[in-house]
Amino acid sequence: MKHTIVYAVLVRGPSMAPTLRNGDALLVRRGGRVRPGDVVVARFRSRPDLLVVKRAVREEDGGWWVRGDNDLVTDDSRAYGVADVVGRVLLRYWPRPGFMLRNRTG
Repeated sequence: MKHTIVYAVLVRGPSMAPTLRNGDALLVRRGGRVRPGDVVVARFRSRPDLLVVKRAVREEDGGWWVRGDNDLVTDDSRAYGVADVVGRVLLRYWPRPGFMLRNRTG
């Protein structure tokens, strides 16, 4: 996975509902530009063993503050702090194909 530009990940858990659900399969592009609102794959600096799918909120301390779309689940930067983005989610290819659009809030 380290040298691959595009790779697949599987969503586990409810933290990104309703945007993504447990079992959704995603294509992720390693590196590249990240903007607030993008759905990303990241690792928390305080939990480098944990690979997560979250929404990028803002740049902070040379990394990103990330949050899940489900406010009832707090396994995001509110619990673990700043994360380093590994890649940006391009699309969901299973079971409901679709491109990941940025959250249009605000």
